[in-house]
Amino acid sequence: MWWSKGVVLAVAACLLGACGFRPLYGGIGDENVAEGLQNIEVLRIPDRIGQELHNQLLDMLNPRGRPANPTHTLEIRLSETTQRLSVEKTSFATRANLIVRAVFLLRNANDLEQKVFFRGDSTSIASYDVITEKFATIMAEKNARTRAVRVLAQDIRLHLAAYFHNAAESASQVTP
Repeated sequence: MWWSKGVVLAVAACLLGACGFRPLYGGIGDENVAEGLQNIEVLRIPDRIGQELHNQLLDMLNPRGRPANPTHTLEIRLSETTQRLSVEKTSFATRANLIVRAVFLLRNANDLEQKVFFRGDSTSIASYDVITEKFATIMAEKNARTRAVRVLAQDIRLHLAAYFHNAAESASQVTP
């Protein structure tokens, strides 16, 4: 029955190819995606949560360090809200959602007009327990913030990679 797994994988590959599925990091423009991400300068983001997001993005976009001559700049505005859930009869919330939203703008670093090439937004929701021990609740909220920032950074990176992939694909279709 080992051959049945191979047949299933072959059929799945054919079906995915027929539906227009293309890998993001493989094929046309894959070197453009990596190069585009590595040449982004992430601008300073205010507050502690902004610093965490900035550091996550630096690790994900520029694993070899900051670019010497960035071609793009990434500007991010963050907002954070807390939504109280599971309220007891005593009006004490026992569960909360931390909602972090990022609006980001990708600009040409060499353009004096700072034209926006790509605009996007991402939202992350992380839940945590609210208990009577104040310190434990503070640490749970801090952990939720860290998780939300990690998800935001991954989502922003994915949006940017898709932008560079589509730009490379469009350029390859124009050039014979």
